[in-house]
Amino acid sequence: MSTALSDRQKDELHMAMLSYLHSAGMHTAYDALKRETDNDDFVADDPKAKWAGLLEKKWTSVIRLQKKIMDLESRNAALLAELASPTRVTAASSSSAPFVPRAPARHALTSHRAPITRVAFHPTWTVLASASEDATVKVWDWDGGELERTIKGHTKAVTDVDFDPKGNLMVTCSSDLTIKLWDTPNDYKNTKTLHGHDHSVSTVRFTPTGEHLISASRDKTIRVWEVASGYCTRTLSGHAEWVREVVPSEDGRWLVSASNDQTARVWDFASGETKVELRGHEHVLECAVFAPVAAYATIRELAGVQAAAGDARAKAPGAYVATGSRDKTIRLWDAQSGQCLRTFAGHDNWIRALVFHPTGKYLLSASDDKTIKVWDLQTGRCAKTLEAHAHFVTCMAWGRATIGGSGGAGDKAKANGVKEERRINVLATGSVDQSVKVWTP
Repeated sequence: MSTALSDRQKDELHMAMLSYLHSAGMHTAYDALKRETDNDDFVADDPKAKWAGLLEKKWTSVIRLQKKIMDLESRNAALLAELASPTRVTAASSSSAPFVPRAPARHALTSHRAPITRVAFHPTWTVLASASEDATVKVWDWDGGELERTIKGHTKAVTDVDFDPKGNLMVTCSSDLTIKLWDTPNDYKNTKTLHGHDHSVSTVRFTPTGEHLISASRDKTIRVWEVASGYCTRTLSGHAEWVREVVPSEDGRWLVSASNDQTARVWDFASGETKVELRGHEHVLECAVFAPVAAYATIRELAGVQAAAGDARAKAPGAYVATGSRDKTIRLWDAQSGQCLRTFAGHDNWIRALVFHPTGKYLLSASDDKTIKVWDLQTGRCAKTLEAHAHFVTCMAWGRATIGGSGGAGDKAKANGVKEERRINVLATGSVDQSVKVWTP
């Protein structure tokens, strides 16, 4: 019988087999193999010999390789299925195609003992914070998929978490009626606890300057806090029910809030006045988010509207808003007129979180139907549905860290051959299944 092994490889294999048989106590087989391979002078007790334990090492490495091949084959099958999909997002080349999440997730992070309520990325580190109904916040290295620390201090469910623009402070809020500030570089030490809301605090966010906090509560109010002093400087009233979420625009001039009263409101941050009320949903609003300026051209094309000549807000943050509701729909609004531009229907349960793709081409939604949907803003259709979790998907966030760029203007950077600055391709989701998932290309 022909063999693929050379004489030297045969000898090494025989030695490794003899070493294994001897260590396993199979002396009859050991003596027989020794005779048949003409290795009468073989010394089995030499621990430094290169064949000592070689058979076991080779065998375990084969098992590892088999598992790796199976994983790669599974991923390859998923990619082939995506390529064959008629709803696949196409681009001139795969390298220039924007990242959208695909299965499997890079990491499934488990340690919480109750549903996840919010996830937030650090602006510069590879750090992800997750808030949970178990009254803790967990800090993860999302790149390595490892738990770094568990932060305790709240006495009830932690409902939100956010980092300031520099990443030096973390803020959390809770059903225990408090908001807490944590010093991130100093082992996440609790530096301030803010009191003022009369009911569960639903959400808290830093303003883009990092000088103020904005919080919303079941007490129907929105409060503005000064970070340096910890004082509440303004209370905004207008909603008739629990305010679920409040988010500032990129320039901090506007706020958008979502409420149980089935409306969203756009507020002027400087004056504290309601600028427009967004009515149309038929159930509680769970989330609201401003569209990035990068999405404006696509949104206008989708809605069939044109920017008025000389309109200062045409390129300013805060012009468009997306809202998600328990009526299972997402609505896209003109934040100046209050007109609903588009309704996205497709989820089978409550919409819990919305994130615009950094390129402005897509809107991502997370739902209690356990999926993430990717909506193509050019067509208004769902481009992809991802089975994300084993239970309700409660929250979602896109990475905040940026890569590329040289600090110069975009055109100048391009002329010098420098890639434009863009946000990192990473998405995180949290669920009632008590896990946090990290999705990367």
